[in-house]
Amino acid sequence: MKYISIIIPVYNEENYIAKTLKAVEAASTYNYDKEIIVVDDGSYDKTAAQVQEYIKNTKHKKGVTIQLIKKKYNEGKGAALQDGFLKSTGEIVIVQDADLEYIPDDYPTLLQPFVEFDADVVYGSRFISGKPHRIVYYWHHVANKFLTILSNMLTNLNFTDMETGYKVFKGKLIRKIAPQLQAKRFGFEPEITARIAKEHARTGGLRIYEVGISYMGRTYEEGKKINWVDGIRAVGEIIKYNIFQ
Repeated sequence: MKYISIIIPVYNEENYIAKTLKAVEAASTYNYDKEIIVVDDGSYDKTAAQVQEYIKNTKHKKGVTIQLIKKKYNEGKGAALQDGFLKSTGEIVIVQDADLEYIPDDYPTLLQPFVEFDADVVYGSRFISGKPHRIVYYWHHVANKFLTILSNMLTNLNFTDMETGYKVFKGKLIRKIAPQLQAKRFGFEPEITARIAKEHARTGGLRIYEVGISYMGRTYEEGKKINWVDGIRAVGEIIKYNIFQ
């Protein structure tokens, strides 16, 4: 059977993780089975216990496996994803945030370029979609646009949403790149984009696509973690990984 790996980095999301796992398990993935890998990034709430309870007590759909990687210390999203990528074995690998800002109902849209056009990389864009998009923070939108433009200038790729949480890769490609990853926190987004661009140039052309997705953004009161400091860091990381790495 063909299957995909779904990597879920999670940190203190006890209010969301069971809902997320249920939604991921129920989502349509064409004819692919699912290997779900949850990477608990040193949570100090009940997140890991809820994942373990879900694995043990839920009747899982046919073709679904779920495993938990527990990290002793919190290192950040990038470090958690690196662990998940290296553990994955699927033909396609999806990054899934644990808080349902990005909804698994979009999996068919994300997977379509792989099925129909033999894609190597697919980004889900919040800015080219006619799908529902929760209105939250204007300055986050401005920052995302600025960071995407800066990244595009250095990669020569024309993304509309470099900072998107929905990134999907051929398994062999991301497992090749994963050992090189250095960014521990939210710098994963500009770093992986830079490394994809360099692989694209080195190999003579990866098949890279972008598709429109829904976005159910959270407020800080609801648990959103990324902030303006991460935005400033992202500028340096875009420059670092495109020019000096």
